Amino acid sequence: MAVKHGSSKKYYTKTLFERKILRKIFGPTKESNGIWRIKTNKELDELIKHRNITNYVKAQRLSWFGHTKKMSETSIVKRIHKWKPFTGRPAGRSKSRWDDDVRNDLKKMKHVKWAEQVQGRLKWKDIVEKAKTLSEL
Repeated sequence: MAVKHGSSKKYYTKTLFERKILRKIFGPTKESNGIWRIKTNKELDELIKHRNITNYVKAQRLSWFGHTKKMSETSIVKRIHKWKPFTGRPAGRSKSRWDDDVRNDLKKMKHVKWAEQVQGRLKWKDIVEKAKTLSEL
């Protein structure tokens, strides 16, 4: 099912996986006769207000990233975020880390000076809002 996304001319097609997850989140619908049924694609689309779920989750991840970067160095959350394990990783291709994914998203958005921008609350909020509407993420 193609859904026109935002004001852009590009169309976004929800994947089978996304619809499966949305159906788990919102659950079934109870009809007036007491019978339960799964929600239709149209009902799911109306529930999420025609938003691209993947971009929304990535934007929330960017928001949390900015939040952790602004925290004081003594904060437990920041200390856990910066913690490095004592042992090395197994041989082979290194696994992508959460931090790496966020930095890659920022690169795709062409934000190279994100370290300065994260300190400005309003500027960072604009970046997060922009991420919700980008089709490249």
